[in-house]
Amino acid sequence: MRTQTASHAELTLPAGVRLGVNPLSWTNDVLEDLGGDIPVATCLGDAAAAGYQGVELGRKFPREATTLGPMLDDRGLALVSGWYSGSLAEGGVEAEWRTVADHAALLRDLGAEVMVYGETAMMASLDAPMSRRRRMPAEAIPSYAARLSAFGARLHDAFGLRLAYHHHLMMVAETFEETARLMDAGGPGLGLLLDTGHAAGGGFDYARLIDRFGDRIVHIHLKDVRADVMARVRAEDASFNQGVRAGMFTVPGDGALDFAPLARFVADSYRGWLVVEAEQDPVMAPPRPAVTRARSHVLRTFADIHHDGRKT
Repeated sequence: MRTQTASHAELTLPAGVRLGVNPLSWTNDVLEDLGGDIPVATCLGDAAAAGYQGVELGRKFPREATTLGPMLDDRGLALVSGWYSGSLAEGGVEAEWRTVADHAALLRDLGAEVMVYGETAMMASLDAPMSRRRRMPAEAIPSYAARLSAFGARLHDAFGLRLAYHHHLMMVAETFEETARLMDAGGPGLGLLLDTGHAAGGGFDYARLIDRFGDRIVHIHLKDVRADVMARVRAEDASFNQGVRAGMFTVPGDGALDFAPLARFVADSYRGWLVVEAEQDPVMAPPRPAVTRARSHVLRTFADIHHDGRKT
């Protein structure tokens, strides 16, 4: 437990690292009743007031650069990235390319450098018990990885965006073994998004991805978990959406995860965005106080490892 207070100057991130926030704390992308009444302006205003440097796209955000750009600029925010629902698990690169063009152009035009790729093909309903998720056969992984790698290389060549593959509950890469097989089979165009909360939900320590694929991590989501709620959701074989409503995810500092290993990795070798993300009911977890606490917790974690390093 920390016994001294770090100075203001010490509560900073390493050079080349910026802290953003995802709109899921305000408005859920799938469960439309969660935050359905919260306008985009409130989300952006809260994010800026809490001290964040950027935001990811949310479902309510305008998809025209000429509209969204000024909204961000007025609040001193950057566009960090945006989720893309891909279907390369079952489809081809050419069809995917036609689908992604407008989304990728928006990210590029507003200065983003990565695109979050979530595999929504072969995904069971998020209202189904989590045990019923679909799994990709081992023999299909090499060709899937090849399609992802080709798509990622093309995305970078055409739009200057790195593909950040999101390991995710209920998707084809949920466990460490599934994520590792996919990354091992993929080429350099296949970057990895490290999500601390989805790692815990998938049954493994997020540090295993750092140890194995640290040089492939191009984007990071900082999500915490309420271990008791997550255990209950798993024991009851509840659905992903039921887990979200029950509060299995939360912001850093409000749950069970230790973010010090991630902070050490970032300080040593990562340059890019860290994004605070928590899929919660905004009525149960008011967004602005939650993300404000989260930012303080993240900065404090970096200050702590800085002090630990100076003492050794």
